[in-house]
Formats: sequence, C-alpha cells, structure tokens
Amino acid sequence: MHVRLGRRPRHVPRLAAAGMALFGAALALVSAGGPLAKAATTPASPSSDPFYDYSGSTPLSKIAPGTVLKKRAVSLKLAGVTVPVKTDQVLYRTTGERGQPTVTVDTVIQPLHKASGARKIVAYQIAYDALGSGCDPSYTLRGGNNSDAEGQAEEPMLGSYLAAGYTVTVPDYEGEAMDWGAGQESGYNTLDAIRATENYMGLPSSTKVGMVGYSGGSIASEWASELAPKYAPSLNIVGSAIGGVPVDYAHNLNYINGDVGWSGIIPAILSSLPRSLDVSVSKYLSPYGKKVLNQVSGECITQFAASYPGLTIQKMLLPRYSNPYKIPAIVNILNHMIMGNSPGRPGSPMLIGVGNYDTKGDGLMIAGDEKELAYEYAQRGVPVTFREYPGMNHITAMATFETDAFTFLKERLAGINPPDSNATLTPGNSLAPIPEPSS
Repeated sequence: MHVRLGRRPRHVPRLAAAGMALFGAALALVSAGGPLAKAATTPASPSSDPFYDYSGSTPLSKIAPGTVLKKRAVSLKLAGVTVPVKTDQVLYRTTGERGQPTVTVDTVIQPLHKASGARKIVAYQIAYDALGSGCDPSYTLRGGNNSDAEGQAEEPMLGSYLAAGYTVTVPDYEGEAMDWGAGQESGYNTLDAIRATENYMGLPSSTKVGMVGYSGGSIASEWASELAPKYAPSLNIVGSAIGGVPVDYAHNLNYINGDVGWSGIIPAILSSLPRSLDVSVSKYLSPYGKKVLNQVSGECITQFAASYPGLTIQKMLLPRYSNPYKIPAIVNILNHMIMGNSPGRPGSPMLIGVGNYDTKGDGLMIAGDEKELAYEYAQRGVPVTFREYPGMNHITAMATFETDAFTFLKERLAGINPPDSNATLTPGNSLAPIPEPSS
C-alpha cells in the first residue's frame, strides 16, 4: 500500500507529534518575553519583494561566499502564531550548482534564553521541496503561504531547538532559481547560510554547529556535510542528522515510477535538475511530458506529488526515448547527484535514518541505499549512527527521526562523543553510477 501525498494535510499533526511537547515548551519560554499574537498580514511574496535582489556595484564573483549583502528584522510565525523572538533575514552570497556566484536568503532565529556556554547554531533545512518561491522558508516563516502543509509540519521542531537555547538558521537552500534536488547547490547554500549567520551575529568560526534535514532537507544537509571539508573548512560542524534521504535518484525514480502517491515528483525532477545544470531535455519529452512540466512549474510538493497517480517516466518521454537510462544527458545528471561519490567524506559525525514498511523502503526513499551510504561513510572513518524504522512510511517515520535527530544533535553540541557503532554497520545496495550510454 502506498501513501497518497494528497492526504498529507490530515497527517500534519501526527507528523509533528514528536515535536509538539517541545514546541509547547518553546512557546511557554517565548511567551515570557511578550504576548503571542495571531498572524494578521501576509508578507510580500519573494517574486515581488526587492529584498531578494542583489543590485550592488561589486560583482558577486568578487564577494566571498557567506557575505551578508542585506539584512532586515522580520516577525516569526510558527503554527500561525507570531512568536516574539528576535528574527532576522539576510541576503547572502553563495554558489550555484555549476559553481556560479549566486544569492539567496537565510532566516536567523535567536532563542529567548540561549544554551549555557558559548552560542551554538542549528542549521535546520526544511523540506520545502518546491519549484516556486511561494514555498520558500523565508516566506512561509513570516506567515506567507499558510496553506503549505509541508513547511508547517516541521515548524514545531524549530520551536524545540529554540527552547533548547540554540540559534536556528533556516536557509532557502534551493536558491532563487528554485533548483530543487540540486545537491551540490543545496549544500553550498546551507554552508554559506551558516557562514552568513556567523558573520551577521559576529560569531567566531569556532562556534559549534549542528545540521539537520529530513526528505528534501536531507539533500541540503547531506551535501553540506560532504562539501564542508573542502568548501567551508573553517566551520565547526559537530554533527549532522539526515533522514528520508534520496541517496541515488535513479533508484528513487524506479521505486516511484507509476506510483499512486509520489509519481508527480518525476516531472518536478525533470524540470529542476536539468535547469540547475543548464542542460535541456526538452527534445526527449513527449507532448504530454512538456504539458506536465509546465503544470508543475511554480508548485510546492503538496500540489504536484500526488496529482498524477500512476504516472511513469516513460509517459513523459517520446517513445524512442522510453528508456531514460539510455539518454546521456539524463544519465549524467543522475550520476552527478549520487551521494557519497564526490568528495564523499563528511568531517563530522552523522545520524542517518529511514523508514521501511514494504521491505524496500518508506514508499519514496530506499532503505538499502541509505544503509549503504552509512556503511561507506563508516569505512571512510566517519562516525555514523544508522537507524531503520520498521513498518514506517516516509510520512510516519518523520516524527521518530526528528526525535532521534534532536537527541543526537543535543549530545554533539554538548561535546558528548557519538556511540561507536561503525563496526556493526553492514553493506546495503550498490551505489555504482549508471553505465554511460553511447550518444
């Protein structure tokens, strides 16, 4: 039985159940600083908000990644309630999928009462999974698009980290081009959000940082972990927690091909990934495929994932291109995005979690792929904690993972060494690249 994503709004309370008690504590803490108020106004959308534009005279190529270009104070709205904690947004310089200089926005939320000792940062990558800027966390956290169940499901967990006294930084890691699934770009944008937060707050690079992300947010957090040793070696990342991870997109596409609840992801990926790499796949698409790509443009995942039940990638392609793994452009893109391939060695401990309710995976993510990623990292000397949640699908596993992630990061930020579980890890699925087809 597959999960129908179209029913997801009914699951939002259950998704967030693990964080609600902590979120309640967070609201109790912040309420001491002032009354809570219902959201009253809707902010300007990113597409019409000049804050998202860089118009400085210095070329971005001459500006260091993580540099703050603009800043503003904003109101934070969690679960439809204005939370009176200091919240700011920064426009910062970062890097796109092709290595080009870009900008995006980060939301920096400070707790009412910080944790003991030096300030600590949690980089929380929300699974906004979007092709339109109306789904950006920088927008939804200000009360925009309050019908976005995807973002609302994770808001209680932001409250839990604030209640624990951590500064929380939430980047628009897809960038302003909405390059959903573009792993390296999501990683760059996450790392530069941390640098921008430290620059904005005047914090030293020795500041302890934890990263967390589930599903789409795991893409950003995993790639940030891989890229940090080379791209941002000065950051003091002490741990990363990732759950529901799409380790190898080719495997995931096979898993959801023709699915009832998740197959709408196929056209979204065909839209975003080629664009992020400046590659065109238009000539391979059927007329129907082009129509669907146009339909999903600008949507959030809750709008497109279950809107095409039974959709196959073959229906998206012209008959002579029915095997996508014989198309060099598509194969190159999919291979480029396999996690753990390059550079492939995070510099900090990791928690990797996944549900498994059909012996293969959680209905979207593949348990054997995540198991193999954990095993490969362990073989490279990365301390890894791997958790598989039997009987849980992609939606129901989220709450359990979030609870595990909170505990894992709290211990790492407190300086507690992770458990030595590497020797117990065993191999999973092969993550070998797809053989390159002839032209």
